[in-house]
Amino acid sequence: MVRETKLYDLLGVSPSASDTEIKKAYRKQALKYHPDKPTGDTEKFKEISEAFDILSNGDKRQVYDDYGLEAARGNAPAGGSGFGGMGGQGGNPFGGGFHSGGFSQNDAFNIFSQMGGFGMDDGGFGGGSPFGGMGGMPGGMGGMPGGFGGGMGGGRKRPEPDTVTMPLAVSLEDLFTGATKKLKINRKNQNGIRESKVLEVGVRPGWKAGTKITFKNEGDWQSECQARQTIQFVLEEKPHPVFTRDGNDLKVTIPLSFKESLCGFDKEIQTIDGRRIPLSRSSPIQPTSVNTYPGLGMPISKTPSQRGDFHIAYKVDFPHSLTMEQKQMINQYF
Repeated sequence: MVRETKLYDLLGVSPSASDTEIKKAYRKQALKYHPDKPTGDTEKFKEISEAFDILSNGDKRQVYDDYGLEAARGNAPAGGSGFGGMGGQGGNPFGGGFHSGGFSQNDAFNIFSQMGGFGMDDGGFGGGSPFGGMGGMPGGMGGMPGGFGGGMGGGRKRPEPDTVTMPLAVSLEDLFTGATKKLKINRKNQNGIRESKVLEVGVRPGWKAGTKITFKNEGDWQSECQARQTIQFVLEEKPHPVFTRDGNDLKVTIPLSFKESLCGFDKEIQTIDGRRIPLSRSSPIQPTSVNTYPGLGMPISKTPSQRGDFHIAYKVDFPHSLTMEQKQMINQYF
């Protein structure tokens, strides 16, 4: 018959619960009441952790069952009653092995971390003790600084925050000159409340579609990682009404009438940086003709002082049908 059931009640288990049941109960309650959770309760989290600290240790649990919480904490009852004839220090049957400085919030966080933090599962540690094979040591090593000591292994590494990918459409002109884009995002803070933040994305000259710009720790808060999500913008190139990009080169297609393709033409084309190129022909031009102007294309991102080429192609508007008179003239002169 146990003296009191307070610690068992905190974890929601019976006094006859196994070590595995106690560990599962702690996991459930600790994840619910951790201060970083929306349902968090700092004092409750501390009480749950102390309950687990005592009940997961065979020696402490026996003292608690027989003599109550204060005894399990290492505090002898007033006047030394209740432990008469058992010897030890201060009437404690285990010679004062339990830490007497009180259970602190830091102890609670240490236990949570040693059990795997937000990545904890039911596999954890052997023997129902947070220290595996060390569970039989009186006091659960409470004499170490900070309750458990940060140098002990067994805790699982926290998972990496998620990466949230967002498209970022950019004009060809901005990809040519470079630009700074200010983007407003909405994200959740540690309390689950939405807040706004403006991120500045620096677009460098010559960047291509598919380029990724990463902002770590700027998205929603993730309690299991104790960090914010990573936001990653992926560049998308907006369609241009005149130019087509091919790597570092730019292409433009000039429409020609059937007459212009045969008799010649005078036209002018403007490059992406505003330079004007005169185009003049006085003889027939082949539909597959391409004029290339080196160094008038897009900047090369790794060496922005260098540029790709500018290609001018022609599209001849051939007639879909001919009258008899037109056919006769073509036969006569060609």
